[in-house]
Formats: sequence, structure tokens, C-alpha cells
Amino acid sequence: MAELSEKQEQNVSESNKVHRSRSGFWFGIIILLIIIGLAGAGFFLFTQLREQQASLGGEVDKGDMQLIELSKQISGYQSQLASVQSQLATLEASIAGKDTHFTKTLEDFSRLHNEKLDSTRKELNSAIQQVQRQLGKTRGDWLIADAEYLLSTASERLHLIGDVNTTRAALEAADQRLRESGDAAVFKVREQIAKDIAALNRVEVPDIVGIYSSIQTQAGQIDNLTLLLPYAGKTPTSPKKPEKPVDQTQDKQDLIDSALNELEEIVTIRHTEQPIKAILTQEEAQFIKEQLRLKLETVKVALVQHNEPLYQASLTDAKKWTEQHFMQNTQTKNFIAELDRMKGVQIQSQFPDISLSLKMLKDIVKLRLETDKAMPSPEAAPTLAPAPAPKQESEPAVAPAPAPAPAEQ
Repeated sequence: MAELSEKQEQNVSESNKVHRSRSGFWFGIIILLIIIGLAGAGFFLFTQLREQQASLGGEVDKGDMQLIELSKQISGYQSQLASVQSQLATLEASIAGKDTHFTKTLEDFSRLHNEKLDSTRKELNSAIQQVQRQLGKTRGDWLIADAEYLLSTASERLHLIGDVNTTRAALEAADQRLRESGDAAVFKVREQIAKDIAALNRVEVPDIVGIYSSIQTQAGQIDNLTLLLPYAGKTPTSPKKPEKPVDQTQDKQDLIDSALNELEEIVTIRHTEQPIKAILTQEEAQFIKEQLRLKLETVKVALVQHNEPLYQASLTDAKKWTEQHFMQNTQTKNFIAELDRMKGVQIQSQFPDISLSLKMLKDIVKLRLETDKAMPSPEAAPTLAPAPAPKQESEPAVAPAPAPAPAEQ
């Protein structure tokens, strides 16, 4: 039984083994078929994937080229944008510089305009004040101002031109204006004007017109002066015809005498102590005379300008030139004597100083204060009440004396 059971178990195990081997074989075949199917499907999918990848690779290459072109365009746009930005920066800098320059120019113009406006305002205020002062003046003030102008004109005419007559007339007119003003403070000014007029009366005025005429006359006599040196081009004088017929007996002697006479008329014999260097030409002789005329013209200019040093020097030069180049005959001596006479005349007189009266009149306020102090004040009259009556009457009579004095003069 045991053996049977073991045999049955062995048979059962063998049958189980056979059954398992068959099932495993079919399972393996099924697995292999599945693997082959999967491999085919994988190959098919791989082929499809490669085809799709190839198509996708071309599209990717095209996209890359487009991207490269787009990147190039973007880089070009970026460079253009950078250049535009640099131009904008330059434009902004230029605008900022022009704005600064315009602002500075505007500030300078505003400052100059303000300065000019202030200056104009000051000048206008000064003019208004001057007009107000002029409108506030009385007739006496106007007369004093007119006298001040006349004194200023007199001083200028005397020291700049030397016109004594006009200066005297201006001083007399100024004194008349001060007399008509009736101001007691101008008494000292009128006293100084009287001294100035007296000083002008003592001035000796040279005869400028007479001296000028003398110089003109001397210039006209230059052609009549004889040069010291001989010169070519002198026209000989025609020989004189004999009044009586020549005798036959004295024919030879008369011929000799006539020849000597003609020779004396042609040739001039001059005695001089100076050595003769050469014979002058006609142009040199004319040059010597023109030089003397030019020196006399310088004398006339100095005379008109009241230039004493130039006047004396020009006369000395003309005299020296005459002595060196002209013969010392009667005409030349008279010419030199006239030059000496004109040289002894002083053309520039010593004029007095007449500016003191003008200075005093410009300080008229000080003169008025001094005049007011010199006159008695009305408050001082009661203090003299205890004094005798004659003394009170005599003091007012003496004190106001300077006041009416200017009005009467």
C-alpha cells in the first residue's frame, strides 16, 4: 500500500511535470510572440519617430535660420537705437548748453537793463530836483547865476584867448547883474570885481594886427634882398647907348671904354670877407628866399597863438638866416632892424588872476551867513533899552549901512 501510494504519487508528480512543461512551452511561445510583436511595433514606432524627427529637424533648422535673421535684425535695430540714443544725448547736451547760455545772456541783459534803469532814474530825479530848484529861484537868484556865468566866461576869455576887452566887458556886465540883484551878500564880490577891472586896465595889450602887418610887409621885401653868393641865371642889364657920336681920333680909346662899361654892367664885383665855396643855381637861390619866407610864416603863427618862446625863436632864426645868406647892404640892414624891433615886443602879457570873484560868488551861501551875522538881530534890540535914546538911534543907523550900499552901487 505504501508502495502503491508512492507509485501513485510518483505518477501524479510525473503527470504534473508533463503538464507543467507543456504549459511552460506554450507560455514561452506566447511570450516570444508578444516580444516579436512588441519589437515590430517598436521598430515601426522608431521608424515613425525618425521620420517625424527628420521632419522636425528641417523645421528646426528653418526656425534657427529665422531666429538668426531675427537676431541680426534685432542687433541692427539695437545699433540704430544706440545711435539714436547717442544723438538724443548730444541734442540734450546742446540744448542744455544753449539753455545755460540763454539764461546767462538773459541774466546779463536783465542786470544791464536794471543798471541802466537805475541810472536813468537817478538822472531823472536829479533833473527833477534841479528843475525844482530852478523854479524855486527868485529874480535875484537868476541875476546872481547870470553874473556867475559872466565871471566864468571872463576868466576863460582872458587866460585862453587873451581878449582883455571882452573880459573887461564881461566883468562890468557881471557887476551890473549883482547890483540889480539887490543882495547884500554880494558886496564883497563886487568889490573884488572892481579890483579885477582896475588890474585889467593896467595891462598893456600888444598890437597883434600891427605886428602881423609888419611881418607881411617884410615877407614882401624878400625878393628885393641881394644874395651873398653869386648865382646862375641872372639876367644882364642892357648896355646904354652913347648920347654923343664917337670921334674918329679917339676911336681906339672909346672902344676900350665902351667894352669896360659893358663888362661892368654884366659883371658885378662884390667884396666879402667870407670865402666863396661855389656858385648857386637858380633853384638854390629861390630855396634860400623861400626858407626866409617860411621862417616869417612861423613867426606869424606864433604871433596869432600868443606863443612868446616860439615867436622870439623864430625871429632869431630869421635874423640869423638873413645875415648868413644875404649881403649887408642898406635893404638887408633895414630888414634886420625891423626884425629886431619886432623881437623887442612882448606878445604875451602878464594877465592878472580874476578867479577870486568867481570863487566868492560860488560860495554865496557863506557870504550870506557872514552878512546875517554882521547885521544886528531883532532880539538884541530890547537889551539896549536901558541905554540912552541917542545911542539906540545911532546904532541902527550904522549897522544896516552895508545892506543898502550894494543896491546903490
